[in-house]
Amino acid sequence: MQETTATVVLYRPVGPEELELVRQSGFRRWPPRLPGQPIFYPVTNQAYAAEIASRWNVRDSGYGAVTRFEVRADFMSRYEVRQVGAARHTEWWVPANELDQLNEHIVGLI
Repeated sequence: MQETTATVVLYRPVGPEELELVRQSGFRRWPPRLPGQPIFYPVTNQAYAAEIASRWNVRDSGYGAVTRFEVRADFMSRYEVRQVGAARHTEWWVPANELDQLNEHIVGLI
């Protein structure tokens, strides 16, 4: 009997630099946060991620993309989903110093 792992789907808007770092990891890990970035905040839905990518990433770098990945649900249960605007503006706030742990709980590829 094969064990199944419950997962949560997360989305993350990215610009070209972050996407390149993810590609260099084999699409398996998120890069460390930069100084001044204490939170890694994946979002809960594709529509919100697309809104961020088009409004902020494209404006700042000329390019924006939406990534999708799955993380073990038991790991993500330690974080609250936070609403930061309209009803669809929901995201997890993962402290930067816990990003390596999140990376270890990604199931499959980003």
